[in-house]
Amino acid sequence: MPVSSSARVQKRRTALRKAGLRPVQLWVPDTRKRGFGAKCRRQSRLAAEADRRDDALLGFMDAALEDLWPDAS
Repeated sequence: MPVSSSARVQKRRTALRKAGLRPVQLWVPDTRKRGFGAKCRRQSRLAAEADRRDDALLGFMDAALEDLWPDAS
């Protein structure tokens, strides 16, 4: 006799809980919502412009890269 999908899900969740995990609910932006893409583009432009105006940022990023991979330069 086939096992119902709800029984399989419950079995999986039980196994995950036994492994020390717990379920959480995560809310994320609705990418299907009208205007989502335009909002992303606007925020990306603002972030890029802020980065361009920050003279110390490039030096900081280069120093961080050098710390991670000293042979990268």
